[in-house]
Amino acid sequence: MRIRRLKLSGFKSFVEPAELHVEPGLTGIVGPNGCGKSNLLEAIRWVMGESSARSLRGGGMEDVIFAGTASRPPRAFAEVTILVDAAIPGEADLQETEVVRRIERGAGSAYRINGRDVRARDVGLLFADAATGAHSPALVSQGRIAAVIAARPAERRMMLEEAAGIAGLHVRRKDAEQKLRATEANLVRLDELIADMETRLATLRRQARAAEKYRALSTAIRMAEAKLVFARWREAAAAAEAAEVEAARATQLVEAAAGAQRDAATRQHETAAGLARCRTAAEQTREAAAQAGHALTEMRAKRAALGRRIDELTAQRRTLATDRAREDSLALDAAAALTGLGEEDRALTARLATAGAESGRAAARVAAAEGEARDAEVALARAQAGQAAELAEQRVAQAAVTAARCS
Repeated sequence: MRIRRLKLSGFKSFVEPAELHVEPGLTGIVGPNGCGKSNLLEAIRWVMGESSARSLRGGGMEDVIFAGTASRPPRAFAEVTILVDAAIPGEADLQETEVVRRIERGAGSAYRINGRDVRARDVGLLFADAATGAHSPALVSQGRIAAVIAARPAERRMMLEEAAGIAGLHVRRKDAEQKLRATEANLVRLDELIADMETRLATLRRQARAAEKYRALSTAIRMAEAKLVFARWREAAAAAEAAEVEAARATQLVEAAAGAQRDAATRQHETAAGLARCRTAAEQTREAAAQAGHALTEMRAKRAALGRRIDELTAQRRTLATDRAREDSLALDAAAALTGLGEEDRALTARLATAGAESGRAAARVAAAEGEARDAEVALARAQAGQAAELAEQRVAQAAVTAARCS
């Protein structure tokens, strides 16, 4: 591998883009201390994939970006491009390879090979296959000779392998071993997955058999449900026809009951009117009977008073007769008295005749009042019987209406 061109932009002290062509033969860079000679070597190592900031004399990888001065602002990125005369495997038609590494503040590094984004490992393998790289013994920096002299056997072996051009093979071997271990882990995982899949397969087979059985049972159940629904539909249709017939019959019964209800209502109205008339007549009869009873009571009281008066007059007459008989012997002495007593007797007789006539008239009135009372009682009994009959007809009509409504 031969470096043909090196281009820097924003890398450490190379704030402005700088391009270095390496011509055939021996190329040397001469300059005073601090002019950036070591920065060129570090740029080559950095673009070859150096990942240690301490190897680049910095505290962090972003320290390779120009930090700025009193007269110039800092840069936001740094980019190094290297052109080498080596072909990439798979691109034999290209004899030159351009490798670019770019870093931005806060975004990290990015690699490109011939304009195609690649990984840092791909860049490291590219240079390792060419027996070089960021840690190649061909890149000798300050203090590197002393480090080689004081190196341990393993470090010297690594330098010799890089010088022999087999470092790439070790890198590829390491990658192959890592891939092999990853493959073995994947195979173990695959065996576990296969065992798990076999377990799941057995479970799925059981579930498939259960699902097949469920499908068959579901089909049988759907057929049975369909038959049941059809049978219920036929029963419902027959029931609907019977219900229609029953509804028609019920409609006729309802119409008949409605007619009977209307007739009963008419009869009830007529009965209520007759009952009202009977109640009015009964009330009038009661009032007449009460008046007749009062008149009869008064007549009986008058009759009793007249009887007592007659008894008194009879007793007085007897007394007078006795007195007259007793006084007959004293006729001479009582002539004047006899004359007076005769007149009194005549007056009493007239009064007795008058009292007898009044007693006959009172007896006639009492008999008439008793007849009216008996007639009133008979009318009242007839009215109560009519009222009871009307109430019975009303209850019969109400029972017919209730039965018609319930049907």
